[in-house]
Amino acid sequence: MDLFTTSWRRAWAGIGAVGEGGALFAQLKGAYAEPRRHYHTLQHLGECLAAFDDVQAQAEHPHEVELALWFHDAIYDIKGHDNEQRSADWARDALREAGVAAASAQRVHDLVMATRHTAVPSGRDEQLLVDIDLSILGAERARFDEYEQQIRQEYAYVPGFLFRRKRREILKGFLDRPAIYSTPQFHDALEARARDNLRRVTA
Repeated sequence: MDLFTTSWRRAWAGIGAVGEGGALFAQLKGAYAEPRRHYHTLQHLGECLAAFDDVQAQAEHPHEVELALWFHDAIYDIKGHDNEQRSADWARDALREAGVAAASAQRVHDLVMATRHTAVPSGRDEQLLVDIDLSILGAERARFDEYEQQIRQEYAYVPGFLFRRKRREILKGFLDRPAIYSTPQFHDALEARARDNLRRVTA
């Protein structure tokens, strides 16, 4: 069984959803495979799920965190400003339709909303989810550079000078935080390399 199938079945059953959720599983994989995507793809989802595998024991509600990872970039309209909101709503509605308790479905919704990265995350599950999503910043140099190229491809319609200015603002925002990663494991493993990567591309 591949990573995606293993993860989906574990999270779906663990959160108490009815059936196997096969149609939703296929829908989500299809969304991440949309041709207009270059970074927010199955590669990114797979990297997130693999990272979660290593730290799932640290989560308070591991199945909710795992499903939030599945949904966090489910809707990705390059020119949209409400992707996280729409993804979060989809998660909550789909889980409620599958018989998941309202409180659990709402927590998944709220976790997805945390990936807007507009505030420093609070609570163990939120911190874990956001650290996983941001783990790319602390990737090895070759993968980080590939990531930057992939983001540029997604925003190919934006003029170069404007893209560089906006991108620098976003990355500087992370660099200016007292800590990029909130959990000890991610901080110890990735903080220094993430700062090196970010300093290099924002200099």
